[in-house]
Amino acid sequence: MKHKLSSGWIYFFAALGGLLFGYDTGSISGAILFIEKQLALSSWQQGWVVSAVLVGAIIGAITIGPFSDRFGRRKLLLLTSVLFFIGALGSGLAPEFWTLIFTRIILGLAVGAASSLIPTYLAELAPVAKRGMMSGMFQLMIMSGLLLAYILNYYLQGIYTGWRWMLGFAALPAAILFIGAIILPESPRYLIRNDKENVAREVLMTMNNNDEDIVNGDIAKIKKQAEIVSGGWKELFGLMVRPALIAAVGLAIFQQVMGCNTVLYYAPTIFTDAGFGVHFALLSHIWIGIFNVIVTFIGIYLMNKVSRRKMLIVGGWLMGITLFIMCWGLMHSSDSKFAADIAVISMVIYIASFSGTWGPIMWTMIGEMFPLNIRGLGNSFAAGVNWTANAIVSLTFPPLLSFFGKGTLFIGYGVFCLLAIWFVHSKVFETQGKSLESIEQWLRDQATKKQKGVSSETTTVQKEN
Repeated sequence: MKHKLSSGWIYFFAALGGLLFGYDTGSISGAILFIEKQLALSSWQQGWVVSAVLVGAIIGAITIGPFSDRFGRRKLLLLTSVLFFIGALGSGLAPEFWTLIFTRIILGLAVGAASSLIPTYLAELAPVAKRGMMSGMFQLMIMSGLLLAYILNYYLQGIYTGWRWMLGFAALPAAILFIGAIILPESPRYLIRNDKENVAREVLMTMNNNDEDIVNGDIAKIKKQAEIVSGGWKELFGLMVRPALIAAVGLAIFQQVMGCNTVLYYAPTIFTDAGFGVHFALLSHIWIGIFNVIVTFIGIYLMNKVSRRKMLIVGGWLMGITLFIMCWGLMHSSDSKFAADIAVISMVIYIASFSGTWGPIMWTMIGEMFPLNIRGLGNSFAAGVNWTANAIVSLTFPPLLSFFGKGTLFIGYGVFCLLAIWFVHSKVFETQGKSLESIEQWLRDQATKKQKGVSSETTTVQKEN
């Protein structure tokens, strides 16, 4: 089977799921204002409409991995596009509350599946030198999807059925993703595991600009790893994979508890507190969306050239410091225009720090860390943890905000930023500039050293006895 698509188009179609991910999670922020009135929703029902996607995302993220290891990344990407289409169109046409909940759970399944599947697929396709940028494209597309949602939310707010268009519009890129998934190549790692070396060679030649030396080297490494029997939950929690599992789960949790979604959620209010008008506050989401896309692009460009760990540490420091400063600004914003302006500036720097570091790097690294025989399962598990943390942070934010106040609450998120720095220092290993196969070999070497250490300790104890 010949793959006539250029590598650029392959990356675009693969990362398109990220745009749907971002759009579907962002569009509800504007749509819920109109859904609430037209469907006469209670506050409890509003909460479920918003969080139904999170429920589906947790399920989708956890279940997609084992299936992708068994049936291949491309087929599951095709299924994901169908779920996106059904969920988006169904949400836009939903006549009442329960239908809307059901279709948004379907949408969540697609969002969760995309968050787990696409970073894995991109990491397995990309050459080592480009893997950071190509895997980071997923986060860039997420930010682009959020920006598109903000723009459409703003311009459709005056239309009575605007919320239906806001939610249903995602069916269009879902259809494009379906077409792309039909013509996209399968992951060369999956192909070699399933005795399709010739097809894998064609894909690798396309992705490596027909450099036979690189392709031959890659195939030899992949074949060596592919001989290992596919693993399951036992292997995921085993000694060899433990460093990758700890690092991936920790990154997934900290990315959420550092407060990224809550700051974005509260951004318009921060603008109004700073003295800006309501009209500007409504437009602020669009400006933040544009800013996010630009900074994310810079971040994924740097990922190919700079240590991923160093970027996470620098990003953590900037986020923590700016959150503390923002807290001070919010506490004094009602009495001081200077404090309000400081809060806005700090918020912008915080968002830039997240979008350029923890935003794209977390998704890139969990796509790189796990061994081939459980890569789908490992990425799926880490993505599921990320969505669970997202749901917990999102659900606890309103009551915590009411209890602690707008200033004090963000101090807690700042403390988590400092804990995240410690975690990266002590538990996260470097993946920048390393092939997936060399990362796997490093994990095996570490496990061998630990086993030998245990054996030597046991022998010493026996001799002493």
